[in-house]
Amino acid sequence: MTLMIRIFALIALLGASLAAGATMLEGTGIATIRGGDLEAARAEAREAAVRDVALQRDVRVSSKETVLNGRITDSQLTVSSRAQITNVQVVDERQIGNSLRVTVRAQVSDRADSCMAGEASDLKKRVAVTGFTIQQPEQARLGRLEDAGQMLPHMLQAGLQAEGNLQVLRASSTQLYPDVANAPTTRHFDNRLTNVINVAREMGAQFVVAGVIRDIGVENPAAWNTSVLHKIGRGLGATNTERRFIADMMIFDGFSGSPVYQKRFQTRGRWDAGKGKSSGFGSAGFLETAYGQAVNNLIGQMRDDIQGALACQPFMTRITRVDGQKVTLASGATAGLRPGDTLALYRSYSHFDSPDATPELLEADIKVTLDNVFPEYANGLIPQYGSLENIQRGDIAIIW
Repeated sequence: MTLMIRIFALIALLGASLAAGATMLEGTGIATIRGGDLEAARAEAREAAVRDVALQRDVRVSSKETVLNGRITDSQLTVSSRAQITNVQVVDERQIGNSLRVTVRAQVSDRADSCMAGEASDLKKRVAVTGFTIQQPEQARLGRLEDAGQMLPHMLQAGLQAEGNLQVLRASSTQLYPDVANAPTTRHFDNRLTNVINVAREMGAQFVVAGVIRDIGVENPAAWNTSVLHKIGRGLGATNTERRFIADMMIFDGFSGSPVYQKRFQTRGRWDAGKGKSSGFGSAGFLETAYGQAVNNLIGQMRDDIQGALACQPFMTRITRVDGQKVTLASGATAGLRPGDTLALYRSYSHFDSPDATPELLEADIKVTLDNVFPEYANGLIPQYGSLENIQRGDIAIIW
């Protein structure tokens, strides 16, 4: 697939039908002509012009700043649009020196869905699901649920793998929150940020899922006394045998450590497992209880929320090697990459005066086109030598 065809495929993705209230807008894009390749510059300029049109309609700008000891240590700005674009026409094209300027006119309307996934929707992002810390371990003794912190991630992983649209990495033995009472907070965010980035880098993950099981206790602990009276009460249903389940789940961007999703999940149900019937969280005996069924359904919601939260995120992968014009990426065919795919390159760097702040990404205005794709890695060419463009190991390649 040529780059030109890919651009028009992207335009088609942005909207196949015109919604009510559409307006005509013009947008301009500029691209540098590298190595005399006018066709590549034209396609790049048209893509930039389409983005310019999209950002003129229903633009959302959000910012977040982290302040430590009165000094801003992290500042993030996000710009997005929910525009639907159709009937794109090139109205002007002119070359100015070593640059090509393209102006397009298109019909623009609001999208009904929550995001524009683009080409990234066809790729499998890597997600590491880490262990959940149990805030009150003593609550897990009844029913031998001490393994909940590891089995809950296993159940999440199994559900995500069954869906097949993510690459799921097992990391249930790793727990990100030693201070579970306050997690996640900004008090020690620099340390947690480092932990997230380290886990993501070691496992080659784009996202890291973590969590805390806040409550796994029964409503009435006295109901489980071994006296005959309590046994009769449980058998007749006259005793409160309800059990709670409350868990916080967070998803972090593995490249910056920034949280992209956070939600509290909670349910309850009757803990009606007979003595010795439950042999752990997620076991057959556990799932036979009303409580186990309620928790299993809740884990299904957690799985769906992970997929929903990541569906609109771009596909990102690290650069592992730069040799002249050849760039090697840490993702390959298992992620859905194919020869001919084009990824934008971003430089990753930190400021010397804020070593613990979120690493920043700076667009390099360079794209790599893949020519060799293997199961776990891929490589391609960039227009100029990587050393001249300051592209190096650890930088990022992105498909939107």
